[in-house]
Amino acid sequence: MIESEAGALRADSPETAPPAATDQLTEVALEALLFVAERPLNRREIAMLAGVDRATVDARLGDLEVSLGPRGIRLVSSGDRVELVTAPVAGALIARYVGADAIKLSAAALETLAIVAYRQPVTRALVEQIRGVDSDYTIRSLLHRRLIVELGRAPGPGRPYRYGTGFDFLERFGLTSLDELPPLDPAIASRLVDPDVSISLEAVSEGVEPGSQPDGPADGQFPRQVGSDG
Repeated sequence: MIESEAGALRADSPETAPPAATDQLTEVALEALLFVAERPLNRREIAMLAGVDRATVDARLGDLEVSLGPRGIRLVSSGDRVELVTAPVAGALIARYVGADAIKLSAAALETLAIVAYRQPVTRALVEQIRGVDSDYTIRSLLHRRLIVELGRAPGPGRPYRYGTGFDFLERFGLTSLDELPPLDPAIASRLVDPDVSISLEAVSEGVEPGSQPDGPADGQFPRQVGSDG
């Protein structure tokens, strides 16, 4: 009897009791995680790391986005991925610090980028059909500058690459998501839908509206890991 009671006491003692569940994703913890991350994190990944469900991750991201509003850091999202970047208002100062290039996008690059941004995912052939000119060099240039990214291959003969925009596009144009792209004029939008109608250079580039936008993040929104090679 005494032995069984002692065993019961040992089982209930702090040394042998299972630890209480401590998995909780706070806004502070989420901000710290995104701060140290060297790449954008997807929501499922955050949920697995924190031991919480997707709804909790979405809720904390919403809270963090509101909290960061008046500060020097912004939360940006691209599809399922999220990342911290600097606020556009601090762009001039940060650009001087990192020595951002003042090289500007060419008119052809701007036109191609606008088509990809509004029509993505899109193949090179469709871009060329819309523009009416060869776009191989321009697409390769935008890929090199990381303003567009490969989104896998399209089905069909040759399985051509499909292109879309990524985080660098959002950062360099001061957007937090593609939902913030300026609305297109209905006439221009209809031309994007109908690839048989070529779009004039001036018309399509008005959608993105960078005009003299530098081909660097001089619009003021830099990734959190400024100056990093990663």
